Amino acid sequence: MSEIESLLSQAVPAVSAAVGAYGAAVLTRAEDEAAGATVRLGQRLLERLRRNNPDRPALDAAVTDLAEADDDPDAVAALRLRIRHALRDSPQLRAELAALLPVPGVETSGERTVAVGGDMTGIVSTGDGATNVVRR
Repeated sequence: MSEIESLLSQAVPAVSAAVGAYGAAVLTRAEDEAAGATVRLGQRLLERLRRNNPDRPALDAAVTDLAEADDDPDAVAALRLRIRHALRDSPQLRAELAALLPVPGVETSGERTVAVGGDMTGIVSTGDGATNVVRR
């Protein structure tokens, strides 16, 4: 998964939650302590996406459309496209959003299973009496 796709998969649900909670007012509403963590995250992401964005009117229109469409998948897709364009055009914005988003977790289940996340390098070994040899 590319960096942009990974950011989109985390950012769009949070921004959508903020829009769902506040409608188009999310564009101007101050952070509300009573809001859930996801909504606050969505507000922070949206603030970063709007800052210094030459395509801000289109982003704002997508947010407003989603607010009026009550979580319509097409409206979510339009917002996702606007966010994709903003991320594609700004490596700095990608870094800012990545810093705000939680590191994706890795889950596993079952006895003696191994979960690996991130940029894992090296040996992962399981089993009784396993022997690992690295030749370089």
